[in-house]
Amino acid sequence: MEKEQTIEALNTLITINNDRIEGYETAAKETEEQDLKTFFSELKQTSLHCNKELISEVTKLGGTAAEGTKTTGKFFRVWMDVKAALTGKDRKVILNSCEYGEDVAKGTYEKVLENDQKNLNAEQENMIKTQHDLLKADHNKVKSMRDLVMAN
Repeated sequence: MEKEQTIEALNTLITINNDRIEGYETAAKETEEQDLKTFFSELKQTSLHCNKELISEVTKLGGTAAEGTKTTGKFFRVWMDVKAALTGKDRKVILNSCEYGEDVAKGTYEKVLENDQKNLNAEQENMIKTQHDLLKADHNKVKSMRDLVMAN
């Protein structure tokens, strides 16, 4: 197990959680609908919790936790779509964009679990699997909310 590779894997997860935090902060600010503000705040809390654990683990390994977001690539464009959708007040578009963002976050965790397992000890792997389960639950909430809007 290479410590640097472990830190890199954990920092990948910190960055995706930073993306989620920033995305849901933006979404909460842009919407006028109180139920969505509350919902986005709950989703943000999941990533704040995950990051607290991840940062603690990186620090324990003697590394420096990643800061900021991944402002390039698909995830950034998703949050710009969310902002545009919120401005247009289209709940379905908002929730579709959120679900796509949740897919990206969930997929990032799955890649780390698949590709970096050899660099994780049992405790780290368990922490990441538990966090992945939290993100899957958030994804399912977003999907259910979106499906409800689409049914109406």
